[in-house]
Amino acid sequence: MGKASRRRRTTDDSGAPAKRQRNAGVPYVQRPFEGLPHETEWVAIREILPAATASVSFAKDSAPEGHEGATIATVLPMAWPAVHRADGTILVGTQSGSTSGDPSRDLAAQLLAGAAAEPGSAVQHVPAATADTPRLQDLLDTDAPFEVVVHEGFDFWVEGQELDDDGRASLDSANESVVPTVRMAALPSAYWVRIGERTYIRVVLPDDEDVATDALSRMHAAGESGLGDGTRLLGAFRACGLLVPVLEVPADTEPAAHDDSLKAFGGRYAAALASTEALTAEERRARSGLLSRQVTLR
Repeated sequence: MGKASRRRRTTDDSGAPAKRQRNAGVPYVQRPFEGLPHETEWVAIREILPAATASVSFAKDSAPEGHEGATIATVLPMAWPAVHRADGTILVGTQSGSTSGDPSRDLAAQLLAGAAAEPGSAVQHVPAATADTPRLQDLLDTDAPFEVVVHEGFDFWVEGQELDDDGRASLDSANESVVPTVRMAALPSAYWVRIGERTYIRVVLPDDEDVATDALSRMHAAGESGLGDGTRLLGAFRACGLLVPVLEVPADTEPAAHDDSLKAFGGRYAAALASTEALTAEERRARSGLLSRQVTLR
């Protein structure tokens, strides 16, 4: 057997990453949150936001008994998949990990496990999703809004609860790890973030990642991929089938200072996206450069 045959396989027969095929009974889904309201916000809360929550409502014919909705969060204490509070509230952590090729099905399993847990308890283990496990699109009211609220820390973990000294110390330690993040008003699912001494704007684009890459390539080749002087497009994340360009901005500027330039960026992106012309040689070179700086999340 040759070296190539002995290498660990990284994709399945359909081209899906092998690491996402740990549960072979669940089909891989390139865009797991497609069909939900505000798909880009689902991607943001699962992949790029440190501390955030959003409320969801169950579809009437799919609601677990006694529950009308739940709270979707980035992270829960101890990376628990779900918590069923004593008051009946269900919280689900989107960043607790995925066990199949379909995060929508995994999160639906966490929702159901949270609803089934005893009030006042945490769900520490969730049965692996199967092909029969419903997806979020099956459980949730897809006509209800999905409005993500960005928090400065994780105090939403303990709303309405008294903490002892150890609990407060643990929460304070978690809060210290949160990087400052602010929602931008100029574009949907755009977030300003300060990491150390550098500052960035991340935008979750609503289009298939390959189409979005072509549009960014056109912009980059034309010198229009930044937000003005002192800014630059560093690269992009690939996340849940969407593209998240990362733009570096001057560290001493506040989020509101970039509203106008970010809105103009959105206009240029829309125009590039609408182009039906084949990429030029220069645009193809720009695309190759962008692809070399793309990082796939999970």
